[in-house]
This record gives sequence, C-alpha cells and structure tokens, in this order.
Amino acid sequence: MRQIVLDTETTGLSAEAGDRIIEIGCVELVSRKLTGNNRHFYLNPERDSHEDALKVHGISNEFLRDKPRFAAIAGELMEYLAGAEIIIHNAAFDVAFLDKELELLGKPGFTSFVGRITDTLAMAKEMYPGKRNSLDALCDRLGVDNSSRTLHGALLDAELLADVYINLTRGQEALLIDVDAADAVGAITTRVDLRQFTLPVLLASEQERAAHEEVLKQLDKASGGKTLWRQELARPVA
Repeated sequence: MRQIVLDTETTGLSAEAGDRIIEIGCVELVSRKLTGNNRHFYLNPERDSHEDALKVHGISNEFLRDKPRFAAIAGELMEYLAGAEIIIHNAAFDVAFLDKELELLGKPGFTSFVGRITDTLAMAKEMYPGKRNSLDALCDRLGVDNSSRTLHGALLDAELLADVYINLTRGQEALLIDVDAADAVGAITTRVDLRQFTLPVLLASEQERAAHEEVLKQLDKASGGKTLWRQELARPVA
C-alpha cells in the first residue's frame, strides 16, 4: 500500500486566474511507515507571487528566478506519483493547480495519473465537526510537533500532514493483515500440538508498560477522551 502525502505552495489563490505552483513537497508512506523516498521541487512560476501569498510562504520571486519550470519536472513527478493514493489537506485547492499545470502542457488531469485522492480536511471535518481543522489545529489536537512551522513550506507541511494522517487513522492499524508464504499456492503448513510444551509467561517490563501507556494516552487524545477503557475506569462501582 503506497501513499504519497503531497502539498504545494502557489503564487496566489486562483489557478484559473493565472496563479502558478512555486513549490511541491511529497512524502512517501508504504504500509503506513515513512520510507524517506520523498520529492521536493521549487519551481519558476513565470510570474510574481501576490503580496498576501508572500506573507504565507516567504519564498521570494528572486529566489525562484533560476528554478526549473513545471514542464521540466512534470515527467519525474507523475512517474513518482503513478498509481499511489495521494493524501492532501484541502485537496480541491492543490488538485486544481496541478490540473492547470498539466493542462498547460497538453496533458490529462491529475487524477488520471494516480490511484486515488484522500482529503484529510474532509476527514477531519467528519471526525471533528464544528472545530478548527487547519493543519496547525490538527497538529495541536493530535500531539504533532509543529514548532518549526513559522511559514508554510510544501515539504515541511507534507511531513507534518503525514504524522497527522497516521494519527487520524490510527485505529486502522489493527485492520492490517500480513499475507505470508503459507498463503501461497502449494505451500505446506505444518501443524504443531502446543499442548506438549510448557510455555513461559513473560511479564511486560516497566519500560514496555510505560510505552504501552503512552500509546493509550495518544489514542485517548486522538478520540477526544472517548476511548471505552477510560470511560469504564471512570464509571463508579455500584
């Protein structure tokens, strides 16, 4: 299961009005684990950023003058993203810009290159209705350290969003099933009667118990204090 967490920075808010992408950050997850196989591009948008956009991302027009244009990296980017699930916060915004860049090159839309698109903003709104669900708000809510985020940056934001996504979907970890060689055609399964063995009982160490408690705390925080075991512990004994 290959997933790519993606973020962009742009010259402004409207791809249709001529704004362009200036930065793309991609972080790869395989089986919900970071691989380090990431991609990061700065791009020459062939136009200046709006003043308000500059305040958000802090990437100067001068810095981008000698950077490649989207056309130069499009092939590498689409090959890297091919067939993956793409995870984006407020996907409609980023996809609109990627669609426009591809359209200018005479290429089909972004969704034709990838497996599917997951919008973490839509996920968060469903999980936390009526609450702020910006990336910063989710970092605070889910215990993701965003102290280094003084300005928006595509790669940093993609890295933070990867942590946010893993926390948002933490309950799915129990649903992952590894298929081993015993499931292959023609595989031989050896049955062993365990009743002939005296199996030792290994108690968890203090360090293991502390690590387990920390996981429970994170789950409880992610669920807003709605985990069943906490509710049972808090229930008065009749």
